Amino acid sequence: MSSPGRLLEILTNKGAVLPEWKDAVASVDRKLFVPDTIEVDDRPLSRGERPERWLTVVYGDLPLVTQINDGRDLGEDAYRLPTSSSSMPSLMLEMLQLLDVHEGHRVMDAGAGTGYNLAWLAHRLGSGDVFGIDVDPAIVGQAIKNLASAGYSPHVVCGDAEKGYPDGAPYDRWLATFTVPEIPYAWVEQTPAGRIVAPWGGSYHSYSFAVLDVRDGVAEGRFSGYPAFMRSRTNRPPRGYLHDFLHHQDDAVRSTTTVSPRDLEAEYEAKFFIGLGLRDAWSLLVEANDGSDEATLWVLADDRKSWASVDYVPGHDTFTVEQYGPRRLWDEVEAGYRKWEALGRPDRDRAGLTVTRDGQRVWLDAAPADRGEGPQAPPPLSGHTVTSSM
Repeated sequence: MSSPGRLLEILTNKGAVLPEWKDAVASVDRKLFVPDTIEVDDRPLSRGERPERWLTVVYGDLPLVTQINDGRDLGEDAYRLPTSSSSMPSLMLEMLQLLDVHEGHRVMDAGAGTGYNLAWLAHRLGSGDVFGIDVDPAIVGQAIKNLASAGYSPHVVCGDAEKGYPDGAPYDRWLATFTVPEIPYAWVEQTPAGRIVAPWGGSYHSYSFAVLDVRDGVAEGRFSGYPAFMRSRTNRPPRGYLHDFLHHQDDAVRSTTTVSPRDLEAEYEAKFFIGLGLRDAWSLLVEANDGSDEATLWVLADDRKSWASVDYVPGHDTFTVEQYGPRRLWDEVEAGYRKWEALGRPDRDRAGLTVTRDGQRVWLDAAPADRGEGPQAPPPLSGHTVTSSM
C-alpha cells in the first residue's frame, strides 16, 4: 500500500536514508505537499482521475512537477517548461548530506517549492531556525499552507532568493534548490561561517552541486553529484521547441569533425569543462526514429542567433557539421573539448570553486593563492588554474 512508510522503505532499500533524517522522512507526509494535478514523465496525472497511481508516485522516489510555465496558461501548443517541483526524495537526502546540518543550525532553503524540504528541516531543527524564500507569491502561499497542514511554521517569504533574506541572517547553512550560473555574494555574506550547497552551472552543463565552506568573506569548495534542477528565474534563458531556435538552415556553413557527438554527450567530465567557457548555449541530442542508431546533436545559443548541428552515423569516424549565426558554436564546443584533452582529460572532482566579492573562479587541483582577483577571460584549460568568465 502507498504510504509514508512505503517511501521510507524505498529509500531505505536504496541506501538513501541517513540516520539523522530517518524520523523526518517517516513523520512528514509527502501527500500534504503535492497538488492534485502533477506531471510525471512529462505527462499530467490527476488525483481525481487516477487516485491509486497518484498515491504510488507521491510515495515513490520520483520527482514530481508541480508547476508549468510559471503557472501561466500559454495555450495547448505552447512549450511546457517545468518551473516548480517536489524534488526526488533521494536527491533531497543527498543535498542534506552535503549540507551537513546539525541541531542548533539556522538554515535557509532558497527556492521553497512545495515546502516539503522545509518540513524535513523544521521537523529536525524546529521551525524557528528554518527559513525559506521563493520568487513566486503563489508558490510561497501554497508552501505556507502545506507546512501548516503538516504542523510546521518555518519563516517563508516571497522575494528574490539571489539577494537572500538578510532579516533572517546570519545562517549556518544555505541550501538552494534551483540552478545558478554563479553563486550570489549575498549568500556568502549571509552565511559568514557556514556552508552553501547549490546546483551550479551555465546552459551547456548545469549538473553539479557546488559545496562551499565560507570563511573570512570567501566561499570555497568543490563539486559533487549530478543533479538536474530548474534554472533561477533571474535572467533565465529561453527554452522551447527545436524549431524555435532554428533559422536560415539553407545558409549554414558545412564542415566535418572527428569528435563523435554521441560520445561527447555521454562524457560528463568533458562537458563540465567545456561548459566553463560555453555558458550561454545548450545541447540537444535527437535520435533518429528509423532504427538506424543515427542521431543529430544540436548546439543552440540562448539568444537564438546561432546554432550548430553534428550528424552521428554508426561506424563512421568523421561527422558532418553545419553552423549558422554570428558564432560558430560547434567550433567553440570542439575547442573546449581539445583543451580538456590537453589537460589530460581531468575528472570534475579535480576542479573547485572560489567565490569572493569580486566574482567567482573555477580552478583545477588547487585554489589560487590570490583569492581577491575577480573572474578572468574564458578558460584556457591549461596549467593548473581554470577560470570561468561570467
